[in-house]
Parts: sequence; structure tokens; C-alpha cells
Amino acid sequence: MDKRAEFDLQDTRLEVSSTARETAFPDIKYPTVALRGTFIILLFGALYFAREFLLPITLALLFSLTLSPIVRFLARRGVPPGFSSIIILLMTVSSLAIGGYMLSGPVSNLIEEAPEVGAQLKKKISEIRKPVDAVVKASEQVDKVTTPESDPMVQQVVVKQPGLLTNAMSGAGTLLTTIAVTLVLMFFLLASGDLFYEKAIRAVPSLSDKKRILRIIYDIENEVSSYLFTVFLINAGLGVVVGTGMYILGMPNFYVWGLAAALLNFIPYVGAVIGVSLVTAAAIVSFDSILHASAVMLFYFFASVVEGQFITPLLLGRRLELNAVAIFIAVALWTWLWGFVGALIAVPLLVIVKVFCDHFDNLRAFGEFLSARYPASVAENDAAAT
Repeated sequence: MDKRAEFDLQDTRLEVSSTARETAFPDIKYPTVALRGTFIILLFGALYFAREFLLPITLALLFSLTLSPIVRFLARRGVPPGFSSIIILLMTVSSLAIGGYMLSGPVSNLIEEAPEVGAQLKKKISEIRKPVDAVVKASEQVDKVTTPESDPMVQQVVVKQPGLLTNAMSGAGTLLTTIAVTLVLMFFLLASGDLFYEKAIRAVPSLSDKKRILRIIYDIENEVSSYLFTVFLINAGLGVVVGTGMYILGMPNFYVWGLAAALLNFIPYVGAVIGVSLVTAAAIVSFDSILHASAVMLFYFFASVVEGQFITPLLLGRRLELNAVAIFIAVALWTWLWGFVGALIAVPLLVIVKVFCDHFDNLRAFGEFLSARYPASVAENDAAAT
């Protein structure tokens, strides 16, 4: 066999091997999968380590998406975007200042009375904890028996942790910085009007891409603003109902509990559980009667259930309903990344992802996964329409 025939035979073998591999694994692109996995890992790492930088930017973008329709509405009636942005900024700062001033006294009292409240709560539930305390004592005795005694001649080094006041001051400084950066960036985004939309359209060459980008931007703006505005009204109503109920039931600092209910309700499912737990603990300490404390707990629980199961689905509608599993995963993920604020903005970010996926055929399946389960009649109508 000459060299030319040998080379032809090797090429044939390579082609057959490649064809067999593609036949066995037709849809797997090993470099693409590896690159996507690496990109996702790096993305989450960047979100985690750069949270102090990205958090105010994300908050400003969400607020600007929510308030942009108002600025555009006023601009059609001759009000310059800069002027309306200043009015919105002043109203926001004034609301934060008034709310902080009204809550400073009760919150300070709650912090000062926290040790005493904890002692009273521990005393009142001591009867319930007796079996648990017996198990804890038994485990401590087992630990003493199984743990070898340390040499008294060996010095132990204890790392002193920062005090509570130090952590509180550091957290307050970070919070104020985040709020300031968020408000300033929100003002510039609102005052710029449609500048960034025009830049995004000019960045793509074809007319079809320009139309798609503009459609995506406006859909995201409309969906996010509708969602946040509706949820804000629902949570404000829940706060009023809870505060009124706490006042009727005789709970101290009733308006603090109303504000806490409104704020915690931005976190789906988890916020209601936290609110019920906090109100139950405060009621047990505040009232001598277990029935009275149970009435407070049941009222908060009933208000949360009515809001979550009836009012919110009715007002949001099918278009903005999301999968409960997707919501829970998003809340857990963003809480791990950005803490409490991440939990607050998890669902709005999920709405943005869903709207974005609905505009692309290869991502529409993922957008459908994020949607809630539709009633049988609605699903049959959608299937017939398609």
C-alpha cells in the first residue's frame, strides 16, 4: 500500500469515528457545556463578591423601571424629566426620613428590651421545653465523658469577636451608603428619560433587532412596574389590616407590626412565616393569657393566608403569576447572595428573567417553567389557539 492510499484510509477512519460519535451523542456539545458551566460559576462568584457594588445599581434599576412610566406620563404633559425626577427623589427621601423618625423610638425600645423580653419568653415556655432540656443535659453529660480533659498547662487562644455595637455601626454605615448611591443613581436614570433606550437601539444594526430590543425593554418596564406597584399596594393594605388588628387586640407598638408585615410580605412564603413567628413571640410576652396570644397569632396568619391565596392572585392576574418552586429557589438564591435585600428583590428579578425568556424561542421553555400552573380551561384555550 502506497502512502497516498494509507492517508486516504486514515481520513476514512477519522470520518467514520467522528460520524459514530455524533450519532451516539447528537445533541451534546462538550466545549459549549463546559464554557456555559464555567460562565455560570464565575457569574455567581462575581455577584457574591461584588454585592456591595452591584446591590445599589440593581435597586436603582428596579426603582427606575417602576417609576419611568410616571416620568414619561408627565413628560407628555410638558413636565421635563429632570424636574419630575427631582420631585420623585424629594418625595422618596422625605418618606424615608419621616418613616425612620417615627420608627426610631419604638425600634430602639424593642432593642433595649430584647434581653428582658427573651428572659420572659424563656420563662413562659419553660414548661414546654422541659423534655428538650432533659435531652440537652444528657447530651452535655455524654460530651463531658467522651471529650478528653485539656492540659491545664496548655494556654488556649481565644479570638475576640467584634462587639454588637461595632457590628451595628458598620452595618448602619453600609446601609446609608447603599441608600445614598441607590437614590442618586435612580435620579440620573429617571432624569435621562429614554436616553439609554435610544443607545440600546442604536447599538444593533438591523431593523428587526431594533424592534425586538425596544419591545423587550418596554415589556420588561411594563411588567416590572405593574408587578411592583401592585405588590406595593397589596403589601401596604396588608400592613394597614395587620396594624389595625394589632391595635384592636391590644398589641403594643401596633404600627410597627403593620410596617413589619408590609415589609416582610415582599418575601413570598418566608416573610409570612417570619412575621407569624415574631408576632407569636411578642404576644406570648405581652399577654398573660395564652388564648389572647393565640388570637393575635391566628389573626396575623389568617390575614397572610387571605392575601397570599386570594387577593394577590386576583390582582396580579395570570400574566404575572409565577411558579411557586421557582419563587422559592429564587428567594433562597438571592438571600444567599445578597442577604435580606436580595430576598426582597428576588421576585422582581425573576419577573425580568421571565419576560426576557418569553421573547426568544430557545428560552421560551424556561419562561414557561417560571409561570404558574394555569387552570384546565385556560390551558385548553391556549392549546387551541396555538
